[in-house]
Amino acid sequence: MLALGCDHGGYELMKEVKHHLDQRGIAYQDFGCFGTESVDYPVYAKKVCKAIQDGICEKGILICGTGIGISITANKMKGIRAALCTDCFCAEATRLHNDANVLALGGRVVGPGLALKIVDTFLDTPFSGDERHKRRISMIED
Repeated sequence: MLALGCDHGGYELMKEVKHHLDQRGIAYQDFGCFGTESVDYPVYAKKVCKAIQDGICEKGILICGTGIGISITANKMKGIRAALCTDCFCAEATRLHNDANVLALGGRVVGPGLALKIVDTFLDTPFSGDERHKRRISMIED
């Protein structure tokens, strides 16, 4: 299951992502926000990452205006490897090499057409499992 979270700057794009996930039959839990009224992105980043840490969800998608603040917050949490992606190459590489478990997007940066392709790439790309990548990930975790 996916954990979803956004702030007001990512709300509109998150609606598109949820619709797309529904079409693909991918289960998710939406941790908010639920409108365009100004909210604090760290609240939603922490809810999503806590669900991953607790094993309730396997991966997450976070969206704020730029994707920067929400990804910085996520990466401060143990065991979270959040990647801000603006194209499919980055989404593929972060799954293959970093085993990223959170995708961050900028709702004011990436349009919905590209964003949905990035989401698909992130979700459909497995971790390579290469020893060099495992070693590097363990270095991040230490």
